[in-house]
Amino acid sequence: MRLRESWVAFAALGALAGAVIAAPTANAQNAMPSLQQAAANTGNWAIPALNYASTRYSTLDQINASNAGQLQVAWTFSTGVLRGHEGQPLVIGDVMYLVTPFPNTVYALDLNNNERIIWQYTPTQNPEVIPVMCCDTVNRGVAYGDGKIILHQADNTVVALDAQTGKVDWSTPLGSYKVGATGTDAPLVVGDKVFAGVSGGEFGVNGFIAALSLADGHIIWKANSEGPDSMIKFDPNTTTSLGKVVGADSSLKTWKGDQWKIGGGDTWGWYSYDPKLNLLYYGSGNPSTWNPVQRPGDNKWSMTIFARDADTGVAKWVYQMTPHDQWDYDGINEMILADLTINGQQVPVLVHFDRNGLAYVLNRATGALIAANKYDSDVNWTTGVDMDPSSPNYGRPSVVAQYAPGSRGANVNYQGICPAALGSKDEQPAAFDPQTGLFYVPTNHVCMDYEPYPVAYTAGQPYVGATLSMFPGPGGYMGRFIAFDPVTGKTVWAINDQFSDWGGALTTAGGVVFYGTLKGYLRAVDAKTGKILYNFKTPSGIIGNVMTYMHGGKQYIAVLSGVGGWAGIGLAAGLTDPHAGLGAVGGYAALKNYTALGGQLTVFALPGS
Repeated sequence: MRLRESWVAFAALGALAGAVIAAPTANAQNAMPSLQQAAANTGNWAIPALNYASTRYSTLDQINASNAGQLQVAWTFSTGVLRGHEGQPLVIGDVMYLVTPFPNTVYALDLNNNERIIWQYTPTQNPEVIPVMCCDTVNRGVAYGDGKIILHQADNTVVALDAQTGKVDWSTPLGSYKVGATGTDAPLVVGDKVFAGVSGGEFGVNGFIAALSLADGHIIWKANSEGPDSMIKFDPNTTTSLGKVVGADSSLKTWKGDQWKIGGGDTWGWYSYDPKLNLLYYGSGNPSTWNPVQRPGDNKWSMTIFARDADTGVAKWVYQMTPHDQWDYDGINEMILADLTINGQQVPVLVHFDRNGLAYVLNRATGALIAANKYDSDVNWTTGVDMDPSSPNYGRPSVVAQYAPGSRGANVNYQGICPAALGSKDEQPAAFDPQTGLFYVPTNHVCMDYEPYPVAYTAGQPYVGATLSMFPGPGGYMGRFIAFDPVTGKTVWAINDQFSDWGGALTTAGGVVFYGTLKGYLRAVDAKTGKILYNFKTPSGIIGNVMTYMHGGKQYIAVLSGVGGWAGIGLAAGLTDPHAGLGAVGGYAALKNYTALGGQLTVFALPGS
């Protein structure tokens, strides 16, 4: 099979892709642009993933492979918060918007006036939400829609702020943090709707995605990950990616009794959208509890890629990647949309680098499975996905019992499993470059020992049921940044790092790939060769995603630094027990020798005016 990008225009925004529309300056004298106008201006960063296709590919090329080595720090901004800084800023015209971890302060910065703070919004939230936020108090960014900045607060409230003043327009709670339901995702605005999910799989929260009115915040529809068809919004035409009708009660039949009610499958990752198909794409997370002995069955539809009609929420197709998940391999990672030429035919595809170590390629219109390849050759829990359409196990991974917790019962330590629970890649987004036809993936090269044990459910209390230890994978390193072809399964080049590469990637028309490391380095890399062109250490470890924008005729590169997240939870929360942080504290204990807490935005540019 041959992989080549053939629809560059899709990376912008539907029918407006490729058009350049000047966005009005965001000030009191000018009306704010629509989202379509803002996204079509290639100098802006108006959508959390830059575009609906989640390619994180920018057509800006002032910074290129020839001059990236000359980058310098242009300006910095301290956020005032010392927890994990995931996500990325937005730029709409002359204003940058960014959000901190809890307490989720939103800043609007004037790019015309020395980054003066135009306004800031700090919500009133009960600090009791902090201990029910799994894996740090992160937030993955705000969204923009028609003059509003949309924030999903930690306490699971979605808030719309006036983009010019910061005044609250509307506020809608999606559930109670008192039962473990929290908000960490970056919402997505499509037309007149705002899409947001929920965190809380480690507390037994039944995952869902909600569509809210951009105008007033009322909930238009809500679809759960598990439950009866009416709750998960399946109809007689909903199919699996293997071409079969799902059938009635497809979720209920795969759970023991009413376990689905506390079944997890949460939706704290990223969302993509195809405007031609009007389909919204996202993934659901791990089933609850982490002790698989207590929840026999496939536990549908946790660990699933959903394609839903954006207007109604009804699922068109679903594909469960890891049935009866025994490893906590959440399926929430980004869905990258592109048209690729495969075997001489142009195919609209969805590419997903799952935590389970497999890179999936599916037809995004039908859900048909095209490829499933390991993107880390040391993945050992599976020998691969059965790709024989005539096989009864078609589309399922072949599990290696030695590395399958629960296969010999609970209270057994299953050793040497690769990858660890945080996956071959967690939420840190990959990027796609249509010029090379390759995907650039920040990865975790980490393995684990996993011991499940019985646990009882109590609302608002951890519902985990497993003890983990994490350690570097074969070769002794924990991070690897790769250029990868998911159709052929070929790694074109790779850069190994001591710790996980937890900063999201950016590709540009200048032939440069950017990403951040847990030690705090912002890197610029030649997209074709993997040669490191620029390497600058920011004040703290990077778990944020690199972005770019144009202002005053000059291209800028920006990234949030502030160590934390799951990998950095030991530093972020002051934990020392090696089993704390669901095993991450021990695995990343040496990180404290290289970086410390901090919250800062660092912005880079070429020298000169």
